[in-house]
Amino acid sequence: MKKNKLLFSAILLSMMVLVLAACGGDGGNESGSEGGSSEGGSEAPDFLSMVTGGTSGTYYPLGGEMAQLITDATGIQTDAISSNASADNVVSLQENQAELAFVQTDVMANAVEGINSFDGNPVENVQAIGSLYPETIQIVTTQDSGITSVEDLEGKAVSVGAPGSGTYVNAEQILEVHGLSMDDIDEQNLAFDESTSGIQDGNIDAAFITAGTPTGAVEGLGATVDVSIVPIEQEKIDELVDQYPYYAEDTIEAGTYGLEEEVTTVAVLAMLAVSKDLPEDTVYEITKAIYENTGDMAHAKAEFITTETALDGIGIDVHPGAQKYYDEQGVSGE
Repeated sequence: MKKNKLLFSAILLSMMVLVLAACGGDGGNESGSEGGSSEGGSEAPDFLSMVTGGTSGTYYPLGGEMAQLITDATGIQTDAISSNASADNVVSLQENQAELAFVQTDVMANAVEGINSFDGNPVENVQAIGSLYPETIQIVTTQDSGITSVEDLEGKAVSVGAPGSGTYVNAEQILEVHGLSMDDIDEQNLAFDESTSGIQDGNIDAAFITAGTPTGAVEGLGATVDVSIVPIEQEKIDELVDQYPYYAEDTIEAGTYGLEEEVTTVAVLAMLAVSKDLPEDTVYEITKAIYENTGDMAHAKAEFITTETALDGIGIDVHPGAQKYYDEQGVSGE
């Protein structure tokens, strides 16, 4: 009887060893073939977060269209999320709270260098996918405000965006070349839609808005009041570009917001940044999805998003996955 029990125990133990070995083998095969592994051994994510901007700006609606293109092309669910835009978006990437982000090229350069709002805290885990379109610095007011120059902003209630945001830095630098500072205005830290509502209600006099034109919030304002955009004189544009090379001269065309004449100002570039930890294959497919499907985007800024200009103004390292795509297209930076 004892012999039979011992024999049964031995057979049972052998069966358990075989079952465990089989399970271990299956797990290894599943990881190798079905785990979504990408080049370099990193696994492609199941979900991507793209931080954009306020719902009344350009980033959010354009980001929504891009997110859908990425989802369709890669099978990775990608969601566009509203945010406080550039500076906060870089922080989201830095702290691994998002994988993709809209950001101004000047803010991204500051982040990598660890200056301005990133003073002493350089960002090291973010790379570029590519530049997108010019972001125009618009100093918005009404025709009845009496404000016709940047100098006229002195003593006025002016929205300059959230501290540390791209818009805030732009406002600070433009005031600087005109001999002014934040102390010379009644500084208001409002989002774009809050800014235009404030102008409409008479609570503020003007607002700095850095966004692709036409900007939804400003178009909404133009439906209720006669909008005026404060010009920047050529001498000051030259001075600004000399001090901060990421600026470029720009023009807001007549007819935009009902303007009777074109307005000369400056612009920076919008870009798409990415966590450097995303797999090369994934970023390659994201880049391809965006730059090869701009014709499927309804937003007016889509016409500016081209492979030929994708590396313009990029002051940081390009992600290897994006660079692989550009190399295939024969595209090189300026």
